[in-house]
Amino acid sequence: MTTQDLTNALNALSTGEHQNAIKGIKRGIERESLRIQSNGAISPTGHPKGVGSALTNGHITTDFSESLLEFITPVSESSTQTLKQLRDLQKFTLENMGDELLWPISMPCFINHQDDIVLAQFGSSNIGKMKTLYREGLKNRYGSMMQAIAGVHFNISFPESLWKSLHSLKQSNASLQDFISDGYLSLIRNFKRELWLISYMFGASPALCNSFLQGRKTDLPFKKLGKGTLYLEVGTALRLGNLGYTNSAQSSLRVMYNSLDEYVAGLKKAINTPSDIYSDIDDYTSEQPKQLNKNILQIENEFYSPIRPKRNANSGETPTDALLRAGIEYVEIRALDVNPFSEVGIDIEQIHFLDVFLTYCLLKDSPNMDWKEQARSTENLDAVVNQGREQGLMLNDNNTPRSLQSWGNQIFAQLTDVAKWMDKAYGVSYYSETIERMSMWVNDPSLTYSGRYVAKLKESGLDNGHFALELANKYKQSHIETDYSEFLKPWLEQQVEQSNEAQRNIENADAQSFTAFLDEYFHKN
Repeated sequence: MTTQDLTNALNALSTGEHQNAIKGIKRGIERESLRIQSNGAISPTGHPKGVGSALTNGHITTDFSESLLEFITPVSESSTQTLKQLRDLQKFTLENMGDELLWPISMPCFINHQDDIVLAQFGSSNIGKMKTLYREGLKNRYGSMMQAIAGVHFNISFPESLWKSLHSLKQSNASLQDFISDGYLSLIRNFKRELWLISYMFGASPALCNSFLQGRKTDLPFKKLGKGTLYLEVGTALRLGNLGYTNSAQSSLRVMYNSLDEYVAGLKKAINTPSDIYSDIDDYTSEQPKQLNKNILQIENEFYSPIRPKRNANSGETPTDALLRAGIEYVEIRALDVNPFSEVGIDIEQIHFLDVFLTYCLLKDSPNMDWKEQARSTENLDAVVNQGREQGLMLNDNNTPRSLQSWGNQIFAQLTDVAKWMDKAYGVSYYSETIERMSMWVNDPSLTYSGRYVAKLKESGLDNGHFALELANKYKQSHIETDYSEFLKPWLEQQVEQSNEAQRNIENADAQSFTAFLDEYFHKN
């Protein structure tokens, strides 16, 4: 897309009834964090009883393991409110964790053996047992170490007013629902094309404890620091690379994003296609199951993608069936490392940047993306993950070699125009200020999160684990000293009681055997 095309879109949206159409962006955040002991080792204890049921508490739950907490904010139009809610959830949880701490980075703490990572437990109900067996499958397919990595998921939806304006300006004949789904898929394709920029800016996992490798060989040019730290001198986000959330079996999946039907068909094929790799692992039909089933994906959630189209599902409905029923409702950005420089794992500047960047991805032209182009975007991401802060790094821009700096500066020039339009609509200045400040990061890698993180490690002389432990103690103290602001403690305690009661009700209502329950689930899906 030429700059002129984006300019034309912004000009059209700057007139009359359309000029405030962008107002009303909604967001939600899911932040993961390992629970650790005061000595920095992973916690061996179960999910804290004081925060309620991991199965039914919608704000405080677990991810893969008992020790990997997940904090989930409700949908809000205020990014400052969202961050305060996230802080309150973490404060409340810390108050119910005794001497334990929240690990403040993405790559895990020192873990002696993957068996030290206890699978998340969700009670005796069929749905609870299904969740745990799914995690057992992940362990047996990929190992638990990969699943101990934490991230931040950023959910965003654009207001109906914007969709109606775009629908009108483009004189679309499609239904509004189909137009919205196509719009979100356009955003997703553009996000994938320039995902490397997110890794460059916000990648914050250039280092790890060598226990993470568990003896695995790697060709990455790691340097050593302290007793057991490995780091990439110019790397950005190991979490997003071959050591992180990858699935070799998924590399053959052709999940495409050119239409909703195409996307859903690709995922449904994966959850219904037997896998050669996992066929020897016992599934739910066996006496001692080690995974849900023997397909390439056990369920849709196993598909590792840096961005997902989403819709809130009804009870018993799969994510793809929800999309087919009513179209895309929002997108989930899954490419963010935990921000080690923020007490809650993400900060307001990141949210402002993502607002602008994702609006830009939505408004600019987005041609269909074939499999070769998806592969190029992955290659660009890998290059930035491993050597993103190397001066003069070359990327592949539509089969043309291009320096990261040249491409990044062009993107920021367009982001500047989007930010000015958003500032005017919202009556603020922070979008332009954020883009102006962050534009400097393109030409000065030391300003990026990974650049700052490596500098801090070298400056402190501490192992990665000791450095993170210092942060964990500092952040816990800050949480304890800060008053609740959005979620008051009595309300959070009420959620605990309600979640425990809800879990009991689900368990009491079960009338089928576990096998019959899964028979029915997989027959329907």
